[in-house]
Amino acid sequence: MRALRITLIVCAVLAGLLLAADRLAAGYAEDRLADRVGFSEGTPASTDVDIKGFPFLTQLLDHRLDEVDAKLAGVEATAGGRRVLITELTAAFHDVKLKDGYSGGTAARADGRVFLSYADLTAVAQDGVTVAYGGAPGKVKVTASIGVFGRTLSRSVISTVTLAPGNTVRVRAEHVPGEGIPGLEELIRGKTDFDRPVEGLPAGLDVVSVTSDADGVRAVLKGTGVALGAR
Repeated sequence: MRALRITLIVCAVLAGLLLAADRLAAGYAEDRLADRVGFSEGTPASTDVDIKGFPFLTQLLDHRLDEVDAKLAGVEATAGGRRVLITELTAAFHDVKLKDGYSGGTAARADGRVFLSYADLTAVAQDGVTVAYGGAPGKVKVTASIGVFGRTLSRSVISTVTLAPGNTVRVRAEHVPGEGIPGLEELIRGKTDFDRPVEGLPAGLDVVSVTSDADGVRAVLKGTGVALGAR
């Protein structure tokens, strides 16, 4: 009995050591990937990486991870010469084949979401333009100030958010009142209608749909053969 107890204690200690080693190795790999995953342009304010599956060491020996989840916040990039603020990006990379040194890999498939708050959209809009919820999914309210005949006019329009080619979020006003003033509609649309490309996504990951809600604009991402750790 004494020998059995000693054996059980030794096994428990070894199991604890193996578990600690497994978690330390996973944490190291997560830190390495966090330094590299994200947008090819722009640096996020924070990046969190979580490697799913247990034990990690057996996945490591196989050079393949079941799933890697990433969350990036506060990405500031440049698209088409204009700043773009990505409030948050979350993505799940599935069946990841690792490169040597945990520097990255390629996911068989990936899916995720991009969130742009109205505050961040307003921050990168033209001067005198604010963006807010339009009262229904896929709608935004755009308010613009323009100068006409020495006066400053402020007008609000309800716009539709759609996905355009090139991973581009497109905002177009449904109706702009001209109020009988020649050229007024064109002046207002010049500020309220805009495109914002979501550039720098990991290679192979694309925007497949976009909508809006009370908090901001949300885009869905999907892809196959997606690069993880492209920076």
